[in-house]
Amino acid sequence: MKQIILFTSILVLIFFGDIKAQTNIDASAKNWTSHNSEASFNDEIIYLKNGGKGSALLWANNTNFKNGIIELDIKGKDLRGKSFVGLAFHGLDNKNYDAVYFRPFNFNNPERKNHSIQYIDAPNNVWHVLRKKFPGKYENVVQPIPDPNDWFHVRIEINSPEVKVFVNDANEPTLVVEKISDRTKGKLGLWIDSEEGWFKNVKIIANNQ
Repeated sequence: MKQIILFTSILVLIFFGDIKAQTNIDASAKNWTSHNSEASFNDEIIYLKNGGKGSALLWANNTNFKNGIIELDIKGKDLRGKSFVGLAFHGLDNKNYDAVYFRPFNFNNPERKNHSIQYIDAPNNVWHVLRKKFPGKYENVVQPIPDPNDWFHVRIEINSPEVKVFVNDANEPTLVVEKISDRTKGKLGLWIDSEEGWFKNVKIIANNQ
């Protein structure tokens, strides 16, 4: 069997006849590839800094994710308009991908809390296009409300075309959308559209049946 260096641990689980492979992606430079970003790895924390030319990505090597669950911890900042942190998936390349991201500076803002989480289909259906065409459909408030300056846990369940996002082990999703893109599989990566972001405990439970 071919050994893939990306996978630090693989656990095969069987649920209702489906085979699901759980992968914990180590916070190590050998497991990731940067695009328009500088990444540093320390104490299982990935620090991502924007290269200054648009959205920054840190792709997990050797991933071709279809359906399943992605879990990770994310931290941004409570600085208005200066903290956009999330996850890209079903990536074709550095320009074409789906993403779910957060605006922590809106978490506690009573006037803008409905813009706290966002789905996009890059590059054609980014936030301002979707907000104009489909107001309120691809973004929402985050419940329960996390501390905008602290870590929060994210669970993204993808069963194309449906995407569900849960925050801090909530029983109800904070966002439910149908993907706009027709991509059904692709690369996974950490995503920022601001100066910096922090990530840790990245785990994938893939169900590619």
